[in-house]
Amino acid sequence: MGPEQAAAWERRLERAGDLGPVHPSLLRHLALPLLLRLEDGMGCGNDQRRPVLALNGPVGAGKTSLGRALERLAALGGLRLVVASIDDLYLPAEQRRQVLAGNPFGVSRVPPGSHDLPLLLAALAAWRAGGPLRLPRFDKTLASGEGERSGWREQAADALVMEGWLMGCRALGPQALEAGLQSGAGLEELTTEERQWLPFWDRHLASYGDLWDVCDGLWLLRPQRWSLPRRWRFQAEARQRRSGGGWLTADKLNGLVRATVCSLPPVLYQDPLLKQQQALELEGGVILDGRRRCRPLGTQLSSLASASSAIG
Repeated sequence: MGPEQAAAWERRLERAGDLGPVHPSLLRHLALPLLLRLEDGMGCGNDQRRPVLALNGPVGAGKTSLGRALERLAALGGLRLVVASIDDLYLPAEQRRQVLAGNPFGVSRVPPGSHDLPLLLAALAAWRAGGPLRLPRFDKTLASGEGERSGWREQAADALVMEGWLMGCRALGPQALEAGLQSGAGLEELTTEERQWLPFWDRHLASYGDLWDVCDGLWLLRPQRWSLPRRWRFQAEARQRRSGGGWLTADKLNGLVRATVCSLPPVLYQDPLLKQQQALELEGGVILDGRRRCRPLGTQLSSLASASSAIG
């Protein structure tokens, strides 16, 4: 990618107008580099495979708002980009209840095993074969708050960004997981029951490897501290309550947030994403502070990876 491409995207950003509640630093340090990467990859002329990038970010980080901004910016450059959430690929409610029965968070969605991976992989294969991109939509207000599928999203697309809190996370397997549990580092906040369920989540996570294998790169929205996602999500819920929208009780909301941090503890599953030897290559990302302002991940990558190696 050259300076002319970068300058062109800068100009598009300037004329884009209001892009919603996305911090300007996030647009410059993540949105523009990601769009440049897509444009550069599509122009290489190799196998002409439609690119799929994985965007990993915790609950409350602003992935939905960022996705809307990415789609609008991409359109200004003539790029038909779809940003989809892995949350839209949740299994039907009854199947999720069966898979997650008895889980320590009291949730019917969120952890590994609650997504319809065969449906997603079939949709990606059909799209890369030349068809439109057809994915389900998920409405969290249906099924008495458990959420249910609600229609489909079908459109022509040149590229896809798939976002979600567990994107790119790899299963450890029994031996490595047991070693991590024995070390105890970074697992102090887990309850005994949550620790007992970790092998269950790890086994389900293994099936997500097929999805990571069809992705072309990984991008991170990494919180400065792992206590921040809970604060962000509760702030968003408070805004929704004030606006008159549907909202969750504090205990249900806490269960959902805890499920994202304790089913795949960051020290075991998120920190390894910083290591360059991952099969799904880490291409870029940012570190978010409490106000969702960001700095590029690259300047902190080596120190963060070293710290995670020391812990694990």
